[in-house]
Amino acid sequence: MSLPPSSSPPSPIVTALRAAGCVFAEDEARLLIAAARTPADLAAMVDRRAAGLPLEHVLGWAEFCGLRIAVDPAVFVPRPRTEFLIRQATALIRQAAGPAGQALPRPRPVVVDLCCGSGAMGAALGAALERVELHATDIDPAAVRCARRNLAATGGQVYEGDLYEPLPATLRGRVDVLVASPPYVPTEAIGLLPPEARVHEPRVALDGGADGLDIVRRVITAAPLWLAPGGYLLIETSERQAPQTAETVARNGLIPQVAGSEELDATVVIGTRPALQLGPSR
Repeated sequence: MSLPPSSSPPSPIVTALRAAGCVFAEDEARLLIAAARTPADLAAMVDRRAAGLPLEHVLGWAEFCGLRIAVDPAVFVPRPRTEFLIRQATALIRQAAGPAGQALPRPRPVVVDLCCGSGAMGAALGAALERVELHATDIDPAAVRCARRNLAATGGQVYEGDLYEPLPATLRGRVDVLVASPPYVPTEAIGLLPPEARVHEPRVALDGGADGLDIVRRVITAAPLWLAPGGYLLIETSERQAPQTAETVARNGLIPQVAGSEELDATVVIGTRPALQLGPSR
């Protein structure tokens, strides 16, 4: 169903969404109309959106890297900026594989997604790569349930717990790519977030402590124990926090690199574990 041309009066749905402050009211109306099963269902969805519930929670899904990711109520909504991290991770894995794909440490690269939320990053990497051994963790039970649904098609394993704690010990020193989009909003800045995030998303997925880097530092500090030689850590942060994040990466024995996208307002700090060097022959 299409909306009337812009020269016509807006539909009651668009009017209601605009009144609620929805900037892209026409686009949201199209999505809600397409998702509704009955007129009553549509009315209820519009009411929920107008009341401030994130559109993705109303629809039950978010678009991420061309995929439709299930997003349950009270689960962190994947952000478009995080697609930049996926591009970086995919490029690094393909670069490591070489032209014939024979140079990977293993036929199936081992990928771990920390603070996985809905599992969007793992699902995107699983879709982009032909073969991958995928593991993901989150401390929030609701996120874990959601991620298990989204990663079922990839065969990925999702564990409930704090960062690395629930991962199988057999992964130590074997992880080729470790991705993380941890909470990195400073505690005092939480109140400045849009209500959609501040009210409807779990605080544990947003609050990064006094400087926003409490969880980031914990991810980086333990990463060398889990990365394979030559493996990569990719961690999302803000442009302002990137220098301190890169410094923490270097302090923990990884080779730092900062990558950014103005288009997506995205910043990723990459840490590479040095490859093992053979000693001189005698």
